[in-house]
Amino acid sequence: MPSLASIRHPLASPEKQLETLVRTGTPEFETVLADHGLDPLDARRIEVLQVNVGKLCNQTCAHCHVDAGPDRREAMTHGTAEQVVELLTRHPIPTLDITGGAPELNPEFRFLVEAGRRLGRRVIDRCNLTVLVLPSQGDLVPFLARHRVEVIASLPSFRPTGTDAQRGEGVFAKSIDALRRLNDAGYGTGGDLVLNLVHNPVGAFLPGSQVSLERDYRRELRERHSVVFDRLLTIANMPISRFLEFLERTGNTRRYMDLLLRTFNPAAAAGVMCRTHLSVGWDGTLYDCDFNQMLDLPVDHGAPPTLRALLAAGDLSRRVRTDRHCLGCTAGAGSSCGGSLQ
Repeated sequence: MPSLASIRHPLASPEKQLETLVRTGTPEFETVLADHGLDPLDARRIEVLQVNVGKLCNQTCAHCHVDAGPDRREAMTHGTAEQVVELLTRHPIPTLDITGGAPELNPEFRFLVEAGRRLGRRVIDRCNLTVLVLPSQGDLVPFLARHRVEVIASLPSFRPTGTDAQRGEGVFAKSIDALRRLNDAGYGTGGDLVLNLVHNPVGAFLPGSQVSLERDYRRELRERHSVVFDRLLTIANMPISRFLEFLERTGNTRRYMDLLLRTFNPAAAAGVMCRTHLSVGWDGTLYDCDFNQMLDLPVDHGAPPTLRALLAAGDLSRRVRTDRHCLGCTAGAGSSCGGSLQ
């Protein structure tokens, strides 16, 4: 199998990507749900407001469902960030989850962190780790620690070859440097500075047991690199964006979709994150999840389509919009931004 990091070419449009999944012969996700008495999916309460502040990133990872990179210019404005804060002010959503791109590179990142903490919310930074060692971000770790921001950091493998194959040459070494800086600041040591790592497979298969992988990560990182962390979260690779392009290039699309369908887990489907999350795009458009956002599938079924409209309407409940890629969240032990669902 070729290195994932070697695959670099323009992505198909969201419409073409969805057409690709249709060609695999995979049934509609709503049909699969209905067969198990789970249709439709409703979001009746919002526990996490996940805000994508833009696609600018200092890396260009082969698995990235956001298609982020150094050349992307999509970025949240201060006006939209203020609407996010207004939504949090009006509604007791417990968690503000900030993502990107590398969210820390957006000027509104620190504004959102400070506002979220001032409102008493749990604030999460979805971090690629290498941003922490950029010369321009020398004060970033102290900033995160000062505001008690929970860091969820991507580290696909505890082996250099695995991480570098997916994220680029030299990324593992930089990630270890960043993890040591976080540890030195008190992160991952069992206190109130939480450091969780994220594993996703380097290839067209599902993640292994989250419990077993966490044990392996903990042993390898501690013994080889003197690095500690709180929890490991396992996330399946979603069949969209760059990962779908990888599947197409390697002839694995149908096999992967068949794997997702064959391992569909009704218990995981009942607990998918879109039932408790609301995703905000960099321009204020609303989505049921970050994956729908990347496929340009905004909320539907009469739900307010933008932050501005939601602020005017006030009702956070909605019916979730689904498609075939949703099988990625319901396969095996299930997958969410919070890790395995079982």
